[in-house]
Amino acid sequence: MAEPASGDKKEPAPADREEAAPAPKKRRLAGGERYVPPPRKLNTGVSFGAEHFAETSYYFEGGLRKVRPYYFDFRTYCKGRWVGRSLLHVFSTEFRAQPIDYYRAAARAGRLRLNEEPVRDLDVVLKNNDFLRNTVHRHEPPVTAQPIQILAEDKEVVVVDKPSSLPVHPCGRFRHNTVIFILGKEHDLKELHTIHRLDRLTSGVLMFAKTVEVSKRIDEQIRERQLEKEYVCRVVGEFPEHEVVCEEPILVVSYKVGVCRVDPKGKFCQTIFQRLSYNGKSSVVKCLPRTGRTHQIRVHLQYLGHPILNDPIYNMDAWGPERGKGGKVDKTDEDLLKALVEEHRSKQSLDILGVSEEDLSSSAENKDCGDPSDCTKSVQADPVNVTSCPAKDPERDAEDPERSDAAACPFNSNAKLEMLDKNQELGSSETQNGQTGEKGSEEKDPLCLECRITRRDPSPKELVMYLHALRYKGAEFEYCSKMPQWAMEDWEE
Repeated sequence: MAEPASGDKKEPAPADREEAAPAPKKRRLAGGERYVPPPRKLNTGVSFGAEHFAETSYYFEGGLRKVRPYYFDFRTYCKGRWVGRSLLHVFSTEFRAQPIDYYRAAARAGRLRLNEEPVRDLDVVLKNNDFLRNTVHRHEPPVTAQPIQILAEDKEVVVVDKPSSLPVHPCGRFRHNTVIFILGKEHDLKELHTIHRLDRLTSGVLMFAKTVEVSKRIDEQIRERQLEKEYVCRVVGEFPEHEVVCEEPILVVSYKVGVCRVDPKGKFCQTIFQRLSYNGKSSVVKCLPRTGRTHQIRVHLQYLGHPILNDPIYNMDAWGPERGKGGKVDKTDEDLLKALVEEHRSKQSLDILGVSEEDLSSSAENKDCGDPSDCTKSVQADPVNVTSCPAKDPERDAEDPERSDAAACPFNSNAKLEMLDKNQELGSSETQNGQTGEKGSEEKDPLCLECRITRRDPSPKELVMYLHALRYKGAEFEYCSKMPQWAMEDWEE
């Protein structure tokens, strides 16, 4: 290469300047071939802004905190197993909880988008890096109206007493009815970092870090097992007076429903139990988990023959006459899950499991997809709003397959979906009576099956499980909550 003339300005060497990335060359497409833009580098952190909190609002009724239905985008990149298949085929084989006429109507209404372009033809063949977006009318299950009590707050952490029934962060059907959203919307506590988690049905001490540095510091203590966690629970029967140590390994049966069991192939874990009181029918037990496996305390108590008194998973008839005592379950894992779901269906209490019929349907269709996380992961444009499919998530520690009533309310797709105005504006603030203003709980959507189903609300009592995180202690801190009412020595159900 020739040297520049003396009067020319010499270009800085690459080390002296930041080189601009060359614009990606757009490949020349064959006739009729569809262009797919390259994937975007997306933020994978968890943060929420005013636009997230403004999606909807809360209202309180019958001791429950409820979320007004709202429009919401599910987004995902094309799964590897979808490549080469038509969108129609993917919907009809993997997401059968909704009839195919629903997706045709959704496309007509502009609710299905492929690479941000409206989908006009469900016969479009999916390609690698296709980005799918589906706008749905979203309904969240109710949670207890009990407020979140802030136990401590400084420049480093926020510590709260979490009510039962409330997930820590968005997962499954829950978004606004979560600790993270309520703290952001009602207490202006944002950009919080989860340090540890509690099951959705578990109440008690829950810590959040305000900075990444604090989160990493406490996380290091967790990894080195320098933290002490103390729980209390109320269990069936007379628990032994002496200290009991359980070290049975635990295996996850279903990530989707959130069920575990004792199994030799499971992971090692250890829990120390000590009885605090016995009222002649049930016992209050102190629990010290030395490891942090999913549902560890609940599974170990079931194994010992003293499940938590009102545990909606591990104290059910589905486990057999002994309810899983000693790890004896005379069912395959698949039969056990079916039995649990059917038992809750018969009691109209499936909301308590925190999963939907779509979740179960998708899980059944994708049970052979390999890594179970592939059925729940996706890339997030909005870091809190994505699931595995354009139609429908581990908070491992937490989580409505109660749609047995869907058969009684058949989806008359041809008649009702044709009534949809193709130009209907999503998110319209018109309510059913034609008034304009804040969306009300009576708002109906012509495409939404959930809007046509009347569900029994759970009672506040049904949303409380007798397991409570009482104390959380580290090298430089200790936080405690009050003993719950059900843990008092003279308490009777």
